[in-house]
Amino acid sequence: MTDIYTVITDFNLVPLIPEIFMALFAMGLLIVGVSQGNRSTSVICWASVAGLAITALLIMGLDWQHKIILNGMFVFDEFAGFMKLLVLLGLMASLALSVRYLAQEGIERFEYPVLVVMSGVGMMMMLSANNMLTLYVGLELQSLALYVLAAFHRNAVRSAEAGLKYFVLGALSSGMLLFGISLLYGFTGSIDFGAIGASLLAADSISFGPIFALVFIVAGLAFKISAVPFHMWTPDVYQGAPESVTALFAIVPKVAAMGLLMRLLFEPFAAMADQWGQIIYFLSLASMLVGAFGGIAQLSIKRLIAYSSIGNMGYALIGIVAGTPQGAGAVIVYLLIYMIMTAGVFAVILSMRRNGAAVEWIGDLAGLSKSNPVMAYAMAILLFSMAGIPPMAGFFGKILVFQAAVAEGYYVLSVLGVVSSVVAAYYYLRVIKVMFFDEAADPFDGRTPFARRAVLLISTAFVLAFILKPSLIVESAQSAALSLFFG
Repeated sequence: MTDIYTVITDFNLVPLIPEIFMALFAMGLLIVGVSQGNRSTSVICWASVAGLAITALLIMGLDWQHKIILNGMFVFDEFAGFMKLLVLLGLMASLALSVRYLAQEGIERFEYPVLVVMSGVGMMMMLSANNMLTLYVGLELQSLALYVLAAFHRNAVRSAEAGLKYFVLGALSSGMLLFGISLLYGFTGSIDFGAIGASLLAADSISFGPIFALVFIVAGLAFKISAVPFHMWTPDVYQGAPESVTALFAIVPKVAAMGLLMRLLFEPFAAMADQWGQIIYFLSLASMLVGAFGGIAQLSIKRLIAYSSIGNMGYALIGIVAGTPQGAGAVIVYLLIYMIMTAGVFAVILSMRRNGAAVEWIGDLAGLSKSNPVMAYAMAILLFSMAGIPPMAGFFGKILVFQAAVAEGYYVLSVLGVVSSVVAAYYYLRVIKVMFFDEAADPFDGRTPFARRAVLLISTAFVLAFILKPSLIVESAQSAALSLFFG
């Protein structure tokens, strides 16, 4: 242990301790799984949750002042620290929701939590990327684990199809990203964020080459957050993947990818704000409208959540369009609220089983208010919040991004965002109507596992209590956002 500590301090690797711990912890879990077999899956899942909690404590114990290590490839600052805590919170929630589900579906294999933890290592690397190589390695480490998880139910045709679609389209997006990086290297002579930013700032005018590279890089990252028009994989993958994996996809990766996009745009591409602002404007507007209108016709719960996530990423992008610390802080708050709301919704969805099978259609929730009123009311609160109805937390998330956009003169985008939010409220209210007013179907199976009840309770309490002290989170997010602009 003394030798490890000496190496870490001598090479100034202290900001990298959480990632090192998570990677070693995942390897240790893999060894345990190989030696004990699939019967150890539940233990490894809960051990993974504990490991993620320890990682969060390690991050909170670090100095959050701006630091760059590994020859400029890795950065740790307040923004990275805050976003990493969000990612770890989402990973813990998704794993807690998964434990019982894996046994119910007969896919209880020890590789599942190991893959989730390794994807988390990739997400944390993404958030601390200060070099295009670090960015790409972190992104692919996350993506490769998620490709496997999408196809984890290997005996189900739809799961295999979801994994294949996700892999093929993910490989395409990675190719676009790499092509953009190579073009950027050709025009700026560097893949280091600081050098790229300095080169673009020093230019008298932005030439066509870096703009062309920017388009490909943003397109590659837009796929990861399922922004329109790179959203086509989302409904199919959400529907085909196992429910616990869909919960993971909806809760965590978008938060990490959005954090990476913010660092990329506000740091190396800061000099190109006029150019990327137009791209993000289109992605935001298109995502909100497609998410709102596309969700209306959906009958599958998971496809509905997919379109909801597309729309929510559109709202979050409004804060990036604003291009200010206020907008960046609003995005962080929005992502936190979205993540917690989504975790609560999936706690309900995963608990809804009938005759040993998971419910798949919105109509299957009929009569939930009579058979399980507590869960029905909690679900209604979360859906009201997603629709942006005050005084729920979701209302404040949307208000913050709209305020940031209006402050910079983006009135049309803000108005269309409000319109799309009203349209999207229809399909959230439709689910509530089914739960409370439709005739009860067959009763649901058994009791809800403790982990799901805990996640649902925390989510609902957060959504309701946010109004009591919103400044606590908003000010912390604004402080984290400032580190992107002023170091």
